[in-house]
Amino acid sequence: MFKVGDLAVYPAQGVGVIEAIENREVMGKKQPFYIMKIMGNGMKIMIPTTSAEAVGLREVILEKEIPRVYEILRNKDVTIDKQTWNKRYREYLEKIKTGSVFEIASVLRDLFILKSDKNLSFGERKMMDTAKNLLVKEISVATNKREDKVEQDLQTIFTVQ
Repeated sequence: MFKVGDLAVYPAQGVGVIEAIENREVMGKKQPFYIMKIMGNGMKIMIPTTSAEAVGLREVILEKEIPRVYEILRNKDVTIDKQTWNKRYREYLEKIKTGSVFEIASVLRDLFILKSDKNLSFGERKMMDTAKNLLVKEISVATNKREDKVEQDLQTIFTVQ
């Protein structure tokens, strides 16, 4: 259970703050909802407390887990599937939807590797930005570092070959 003021991660949207827990009537039945405001864009999301885990709402990554994220990003010894861009896009979208910071890191890494070989499609470029923004925001919150510093750290990983 989250409390008002807690930070949490909503899959594909990123880090947000639980602003309230309210009872709402849905289909004639009252149930409690988390009212969450996403930090990156100010969007508000209502999540039934009973299905928060099922939709992937989770706590922000612990600072001690961040080296594993950086390890995933640094691992360039991966094979990128040479399937069509739209199949790859769907596969990456599913990974982002899991909400796992580790899956998001693998998407960012794979797209960066792919970008060094060929031009990315518009959708892939947009997804790369999404993955980067999700990672930057969560790492920034977990480490209490400014986002621009985290972004510099990520850029360093990708420029060092």
